[in-house]
Amino acid sequence: MKRGVELLLKEANEVIETLSAEDVKAVMTDEDVQLIDIRDIRELWREGKIPGAYHAPRGMLEFWVDPDSPYFKEIFGSGKKLIFYCAAGARSALSTYTLHNMGLEPIAHLGGGFGGWKQAGYPIEEVEQK
Repeated sequence: MKRGVELLLKEANEVIETLSAEDVKAVMTDEDVQLIDIRDIRELWREGKIPGAYHAPRGMLEFWVDPDSPYFKEIFGSGKKLIFYCAAGARSALSTYTLHNMGLEPIAHLGGGFGGWKQAGYPIEEVEQK
């Protein structure tokens, strides 16, 4: 392996904006901010999500973000600051880095992910299984 996960995470974290759970809690109700949960839907069903977060599964993220893709979702063209999160922060760091390289802005990610959010005792919204 020439470029493993550790190197990719190091590169990502040198470039992207990382916010703490406290930082995210302070801006989560700002109408110019949108939280994006990239975890698998089963993780949301099992653990819930940050209130108001939009679910965008990691596997479709680049397609949903690209306005030239037939899968584009308007939320990614809203101009809002998008804050991505996953379970612990690695997937969201890599995702945010990829989207940064695609030219999406303004963006950041939640360092420590949903686990850090829960550990801080911040609110969690249940996600109903469909």
